[in-house]
Amino acid sequence: MSVLQIERLSIAFGGVRAIDDVNLTVPKGCVFSIIGPNGAGKTTLFNLISGVYRPTQGQVLLDGTDVSGFAPDRLARRGLSRTFQNLQIFFRLSALENVMVGRNRHETTNVIQDLLRLPSVWRQNRATREAAMAALARVGLAADADKSAASLPYGAMKRLEIARALASEPQVLLLDEPAAGCNPVETEELDDIIRAIVDDGVTVVLVEHDMRLVMNISDRIHVLANGRTLTEGTAAEVRANPAVVEAYLGTHNARGRAVA
Repeated sequence: MSVLQIERLSIAFGGVRAIDDVNLTVPKGCVFSIIGPNGAGKTTLFNLISGVYRPTQGQVLLDGTDVSGFAPDRLARRGLSRTFQNLQIFFRLSALENVMVGRNRHETTNVIQDLLRLPSVWRQNRATREAAMAALARVGLAADADKSAASLPYGAMKRLEIARALASEPQVLLLDEPAAGCNPVETEELDDIIRAIVDDGVTVVLVEHDMRLVMNISDRIHVLANGRTLTEGTAAEVRANPAVVEAYLGTHNARGRAVA
């Protein structure tokens, strides 16, 4: 059963179609990766799915409901969350406070209740803190909860963003290049984290340049080139596709390394 569908999705900027008639179906409970060379339209596609851009044509269906053009906060309430290629961390806050921000959609108290310091506010704050701590634990950062986000190593900051996205309790999590800038040890940690997230019932849609990570972890891989679908299949099928080899993976494809 699919949780996310893209039907004939397109967007144009100044007459240039950055995404051109793309179709894909993401089954529940899998790692679905989107790859392609620089400029292929991967992040643009993520921006369309997550409500940053409105499509020129086509539909985004979440659990069968058309959510095309929904604002990111509406999508979050419907169970779709994402991270970004460039860090979006609140550096002056602690790691825990960063993740607590991601619980916003679950909070129900208002300003008046906060000012009056009603018991409901105290209960909600406690619940938010506990949920944020659980999200930090899922990415291996529980011991760093009270540390300043700015003091964390780069790889830990990438995991912190994942924790904040998980705090909203999504059914679909979009990860935009989570391994970018990470060393091999940090990338291996991400591999384990993503597998654990999927085991917990969250569907992961991944945009990533690290082909070793993609080939190791993906159930399905969708390949873009020049804003259009080139092919889709399992890691083995994509690795063996001559068009993919030419467009992206290069002559070292059999060893799972990209040359883009």
